[in-house]
Amino acid sequence: MHVVIINGSPRVQKYSNTEKIITAFTKGLSEKGITFETYAISNRKAWDDIREAYIKNDEILIALPLYVECVPGLLLEFLETLPQKDEHTRLSFVLQSGFAEGCQLRCGEAFLAKLPEYLGVRYGGCLVKGDNFGIRILDEEKQVQVTKPYQAMGELFAEGDGFFREEAEKFTGPEYLPLPMRLIMGLIFKTLAKKMFQKAAASWGCSVPLDEKVWETGHDRA
Repeated sequence: MHVVIINGSPRVQKYSNTEKIITAFTKGLSEKGITFETYAISNRKAWDDIREAYIKNDEILIALPLYVECVPGLLLEFLETLPQKDEHTRLSFVLQSGFAEGCQLRCGEAFLAKLPEYLGVRYGGCLVKGDNFGIRILDEEKQVQVTKPYQAMGELFAEGDGFFREEAEKFTGPEYLPLPMRLIMGLIFKTLAKKMFQKAAASWGCSVPLDEKVWETGHDRA
């Protein structure tokens, strides 16, 4: 098996959470002796090369972040440039999100499940996992800790069954968090997480509060 892996995030690879996940996933492929090549649609200059790789290969995996419960617009734009193929090609997905609950990703998953049919190819399943917010801003040790489970999923994928195995279904984690946990997380986001976001924003040059109503003040957050 040789896998073409496409990073469907609009972020450049250096700042892409999805790229960190792909790195862990491909370690799992390598452990099983599977070869692969990786691309990123954020590099528009590479679109011709990505399209050519898609045409020439039969095992395609697109990894992407959830954007407003669906796929990034840049990925949709790229997908519209792909030609029709046949069922010799299998298209699978890794869908990741910052939301912790699996239910938050189901709309995006359902959309992705329909895409292979539009392209004339087979569906290889979708690996769904949340709780991936801010991987890129973690230190290297924590990045490895958070993304390491994807290595096991890479090994699972290498066995040839796509993401239809029970292990892949369980990988998502809880569909809904218990009510006490949701209340605690809500409190955290209103306090500690809010301070962390403000600190990060300040480091990027933001000079006003993140919750400021710019349409009323006219301030530019940048």
